[in-house]
Amino acid sequence: MRQARLAELGGALKKCEQLGYDAAWSMPRSYYTDPAVLKLERERLFGREWICIGRVEEIASPGDYMTFQLCDEPLIAVRGRDGVVRVLSNVCRHRGTVLAEGRGNRARLVCPYHHWSYDLDGRLIGAPRLDTHATFDKTACRLPEFPIEEWHGFLFVNLAENPPPLAPRLQPLERMIQNYHMEQMKLHYLAEEVWPTNWKCMIENFMEGYHLSPLHRTTLHLVNPTRLCRHYPAGEAYFGYNAGYVPELPRSTKGHPDLTDAEVDNCVMFAVPPGLVSGCGGDYSSFVCVQPETVDRVRVKMGLIFYGDHWTPDAIQTAITLFNDTMAEDKRALAGVMRGMASSRHQAGPLAPADFEGSVLDFYRFCARRLGDALADAD
Repeated sequence: MRQARLAELGGALKKCEQLGYDAAWSMPRSYYTDPAVLKLERERLFGREWICIGRVEEIASPGDYMTFQLCDEPLIAVRGRDGVVRVLSNVCRHRGTVLAEGRGNRARLVCPYHHWSYDLDGRLIGAPRLDTHATFDKTACRLPEFPIEEWHGFLFVNLAENPPPLAPRLQPLERMIQNYHMEQMKLHYLAEEVWPTNWKCMIENFMEGYHLSPLHRTTLHLVNPTRLCRHYPAGEAYFGYNAGYVPELPRSTKGHPDLTDAEVDNCVMFAVPPGLVSGCGGDYSSFVCVQPETVDRVRVKMGLIFYGDHWTPDAIQTAITLFNDTMAEDKRALAGVMRGMASSRHQAGPLAPADFEGSVLDFYRFCARRLGDALADAD
């Protein structure tokens, strides 16, 4: 029964690659609620694709570190004394204890269990009372290191060995956002939460403008109303839309001098799936990193980055308040989506035109290329 349902779901995903934006429908509820789908997503998406873990300025100084878990891998991102950022296994090579929690600054990584210690590049530098072990070579022991890539100030990691680089697949998106200079923006707000929804619902919500005016009537509608949304063509590793700013909106700054007038008046909403969505604006930008925990729980890291040094605490707080109010509205709505998914009467619905929900179809197509054929063989 489940195998047949998964095969049917795989067929629905593959069909999305042929549908036009004027004939697209949402996916069946099992796409969001079946643990077998999540198992495959963890393997094929979060286990193989480039996953954003945050901003590189979160670990700005030598010794700065932040810990996180990707699928079942405890990891730690740390800046070495040489200034290089590395992502290392956060698991001691002795008995498997997690080395560190949270974030902070350390001169070395010390296991809390037996005090094995590692340099910031992962080399073992201390193993108490093991100097006379007959078969253990301390100089050959180090923490496994994972591929990383920095792109516009975002830090990506990949669990696969020797994955193809990310940046070449983002070149068309690069041309769209290069004048915003996100790599020069500064992090002024960061929060982590767990939302009671499927991770794909989170991505879809952030990446469609159809709900901006209805749901966010007193928040985002006043800034980026649905009527000003315009879809742009998706690439192999990204998709999104342009969210125009209300012309009368007072702006604290126009952003980088490279921006054209049209770019100043536009927010480039983009996703680098499966783990990053962002709203790239000239004055400040938002981002959300997502990591699924269960079919109806997703861990999110949310942040705001600002261009320039002129920002006052009040101006920053105004942006934070708008962001938090908006996200709270989304969180309530997505909790309702998941409750609705439990209904036996749930059915797929038609998607709005490309400018408003075209990015949802783009996301389906991304998943279809990576999951569609495999769903039929899922356990």
